[in-house]
Amino acid sequence: MAKYDYLVVGAGLYGAVFAYEAKKNGKSVLVIDKRDHIAGNIYTENRSGINVHVYGAHIFHTSNKEVWNYVQRFAEFNRYTNSPVAKYKDELYNMPFNMNTFSRMWNITTPAEAKAIIEEQKKEITGEPKNLEEQAISLVGRDIYEKLVKCYTEKQWGRDCKDLPPFIIKRLPVRFTYDNNYFNDLYQGIPMGGYTQMVEKMLEGIEVKLGVDYLADKSAYDELADTVVYTGAVDAYFDYCYGNLEYRSVRFETEELDTDNFQGNAVVNYNDKDHPWTRIIEHKHFEFGTQPTTIISKEYSAEWKPGDEPYYPVNDEKNGALYAKYKELADKEDKVIFGGRLGEYKYYDMDKVIVAVLDKVKEVFGKVSEC
Repeated sequence: MAKYDYLVVGAGLYGAVFAYEAKKNGKSVLVIDKRDHIAGNIYTENRSGINVHVYGAHIFHTSNKEVWNYVQRFAEFNRYTNSPVAKYKDELYNMPFNMNTFSRMWNITTPAEAKAIIEEQKKEITGEPKNLEEQAISLVGRDIYEKLVKCYTEKQWGRDCKDLPPFIIKRLPVRFTYDNNYFNDLYQGIPMGGYTQMVEKMLEGIEVKLGVDYLADKSAYDELADTVVYTGAVDAYFDYCYGNLEYRSVRFETEELDTDNFQGNAVVNYNDKDHPWTRIIEHKHFEFGTQPTTIISKEYSAEWKPGDEPYYPVNDEKNGALYAKYKELADKEDKVIFGGRLGEYKYYDMDKVIVAVLDKVKEVFGKVSEC
């Protein structure tokens, strides 16, 4: 006899939402996670009164009212609006590309002037773009590419832009207004008190075991439940039988500084070669903190290797073909649900994770629980 209806492998956002819904449907659930904490990559940790985004900045945004109403069950969100700043040498630019950016770059004031410059520079590329550099220039022109795309992208991917496929940058947002809000979504904010508290509420009343490596004793854990919800890496589940899927990883250098305000913004991108990190996060600004000290994290993009934390799937043609083979195996596992960015080898924003898991909940249970 199975002890649980569901074994959920991974206490991140996908696993926590599924576990919550399963419990609401009267199912018995065990959640396990290899880490020593819940909440996966959205884990926040309170240090010196500041909620630190331990695995990088996470800003919740969505235009899906169902999703927005859903997360309100578990947290009250503040009014934080993502407005990153890009630093190129000694110059600072607003992101995304907007009239503040263009005014700073070209000393102009009108949308007509900005459009004329961009259109003229785009003419440099004729024919179908052959790589990311040509794709970017064909979208936003040479000046923006050189200062605000090239170095950041090369640090992010560890490759020259001429060696990256054009489809990585299918479009670049360009606004001819003085609007620094990075996202166009209707709803945006950070959970007051951090994401960990939000996930704790999802997992209330559910048995959770941390520091548990499911794959180290897979057959034994499988015996514990009728169905497994697996949110780990899909290639690891199948013991890399077709080879490793590729990821980009991130390394963080986090430190507390004896100042109340280091950079004046939560996110500053570093778009030049003079700085090896891609960006610096100042965590207190996510919640409008007034603490006497501040905590910053420098982010370094890195090639993933076994043992590292996988962050971003490398969604190129080679990896897409390899994932298709693993997906074929996954579809044959009638007792296992594969979900999340690692289980589906897909980059997911948080709201899209919730959409995916609620779609699965509707498929399995027929409906999403009432508030």
